[in-house]
Amino acid sequence: MASLKLQILASLLLCFNGLSSASPVQADIDAIAAAAAAPVRADSAPSLKETKWNPPANLVQALNAVWANQMKKYSPRPDPLKFPNYGYKQVVANKGKINFCVRWDSKTTATPEIRATIDKVLKVQVKKWMDILVGFDGWPYTNVPVTVTGWAARSQNLLPGYNASEGFTFYNTKDRDGIPQCSEQCGRFFHQNGVYSQCPGGADKHYDMSLWLTDGMKGGAGGDWGQRIGSEMFLSQMKTTKDLHIFLHEMGHTFGLDDYYDWKPPGQTNFIMMAGSAMFITEFDAWMMRDWWRHLRPTMGM
Repeated sequence: MASLKLQILASLLLCFNGLSSASPVQADIDAIAAAAAAPVRADSAPSLKETKWNPPANLVQALNAVWANQMKKYSPRPDPLKFPNYGYKQVVANKGKINFCVRWDSKTTATPEIRATIDKVLKVQVKKWMDILVGFDGWPYTNVPVTVTGWAARSQNLLPGYNASEGFTFYNTKDRDGIPQCSEQCGRFFHQNGVYSQCPGGADKHYDMSLWLTDGMKGGAGGDWGQRIGSEMFLSQMKTTKDLHIFLHEMGHTFGLDDYYDWKPPGQTNFIMMAGSAMFITEFDAWMMRDWWRHLRPTMGM
């Protein structure tokens, strides 16, 4: 389809070569060019109705290049699939759920309204990734519930009105750098064997990932431990933006997807994992995620 659009574009350029850039025909040409280059949203991509590995032909070369690069780059070598804590494995270990700790790395207050909104936004944004796997190649879940089981802050005073009825545990524990962190006794990152015998509240109150919100941070970071982004940016975007693109990018890392600062997959220029090039999860991002699952599933006995 993309090649056909480009052929039409070339024909139009030949036919109307003498027209000014301000002409209506030129505007049509520009619109066709934009349509040919625009990425497809994952949540509206017809190809994602496929239940087996059958990506669009125009993505295959890039997907193969991405997979080869990841297997060359990732640890443990020689088989990165043995890494025990990809996001898929976290979901399966928690029986189709994801628990979060919110690391409030801020000196401002998180009101009950802010806390409730963060809880709601996490559910919506995580669903954008999880829906990609529904019905695909043995993925066993149609819905992946998200629960905030803990908040960590410098002081409980930064969480005015907090009480246990909100459903999460408050922690004033800190990491080695003095930054608020939910108890390591409850963290999947620290207990990848799934044993949380020392966690207050038991295994149900463990957390798989941390949403780490840091005052003044530009950009973000992500991995099997969770996602870190600027608190101001997150709070601002969660009120007005359908797709929290930095959070979505960082969560892609939790599920094994790579960065693309030093190379581009053939034919792909706009997708969420190429930072700044797309503001939403694209069809290409979705098939990269599916590629991970189809390779990991047999190693997990599923």
